[in-house]
Amino acid sequence: MKDYGEEGTLPMLAIRRGEGVWLEDFDGNRYLDAISSWWVNLFGHANPTINAAIRDQLDLLEHVILAGCTHEPVVQLSERLIALTPASLRRCFFADNGSAAVEVALKMSFHYWKNRGHP
Repeated sequence: MKDYGEEGTLPMLAIRRGEGVWLEDFDGNRYLDAISSWWVNLFGHANPTINAAIRDQLDLLEHVILAGCTHEPVVQLSERLIALTPASLRRCFFADNGSAAVEVALKMSFHYWKNRGHP
């Protein structure tokens, strides 16, 4: 991180907005988002369809944790996912990020085999 900041030689890119695959700084310079900013690598920045769905959802319920709670969008998503999987897979478990999902999968696998008598 010595390349950035007060002592560094590289300035941080101060991004003002994004659209599609482009990022724009405060001077109007455009950069191809080759990093894809994690969440937008498939659909681009400021995707109108996704943004409209987010705005609609914000008017109803911005967030509720799925620990003992549920809500209509997650039920709809779960039903759509279950329709795509083999008949024996009838449940969904959601995690908030990839590393948590891997951790949960490992714990579920461990408990499955333990419950079957194979510690």
